[in-house]
Amino acid sequence: MMEEIKNFWLDIKSALEFKLFEIQDYSISLYNILIVVLVFIAIRLLVNGLERLLKRQLSDKKNFTEGKLIAFTKIGKYIIYVLGFILALKSVNINITPILIGSSALFVGLGFGLQEAFRDFVAGIMLLFEGDVMVGDVVEMENETVGVVKQINLRTSKVRTRDGIMMIVPNSQLTNDRVINWSNSNRLTRFRVDVGVAYGSDTKLVEKLLLECADKEETITERIKPFVMFQNFGDSSLDFSLYFWSEEVWRIERTKSRLRFSIDQAFRDNKVTIPFPQRDLHFKSKDISLKD
Repeated sequence: MMEEIKNFWLDIKSALEFKLFEIQDYSISLYNILIVVLVFIAIRLLVNGLERLLKRQLSDKKNFTEGKLIAFTKIGKYIIYVLGFILALKSVNINITPILIGSSALFVGLGFGLQEAFRDFVAGIMLLFEGDVMVGDVVEMENETVGVVKQINLRTSKVRTRDGIMMIVPNSQLTNDRVINWSNSNRLTRFRVDVGVAYGSDTKLVEKLLLECADKEETITERIKPFVMFQNFGDSSLDFSLYFWSEEVWRIERTKSRLRFSIDQAFRDNKVTIPFPQRDLHFKSKDISLKD
């Protein structure tokens, strides 16, 4: 029995030592391939275990946000992948020292070309650790695009707009540009709807109608009363603004649209006119005498 086991092991060893190819002093055997496969399986198991461990150990801490948890997990994954890659190269008898020395000049050149990517990478770490922008936040970027942050990676983030478009945004844009995080603001946010009425309109009636329209809108909070500002004597109209507070940040454009419909109907019912822009042109005429 022992002799059979010994012979079986020798057969396996002989099969594993079979060289798939050989170039000068370098060769790869089935044993090397098996080690590489086992290394990558171990890396995968280690990454999954690390993720579960971090979630279990850090999720209970009050000062540890979800962004920091994601940051630690992603950085840990990268470290494990790099170490695993080096170990895999070692297992197939590849010496990485000459590779690193020989490619140092290449790395310098890549460094200049990858400045933007490195800046985005650093910005991603800042976002994940600081938590200024987190997954699920409603943000408004410099180009007035409003969207929900769906994912934050180390280099880019994914933002879904109101139109359902998934935008891939460089993280440096979220840290360096002016970005409004509506979710980090007070739950109650102030908005306004502008409207102009014709000269000669009853301004007190206009104020009353605007406030009545605001009171009818369910998404406008009752905790802070809306108010109307007489903004200006415009070129063609008396300009008013209706200010109100709402928690419906993501759907605020729908609220504004319903308000405009309501205001238009209220003005029609009460004979309040919204004027067209107009320009008065004055021509000076001169008498032209015709001589025969």
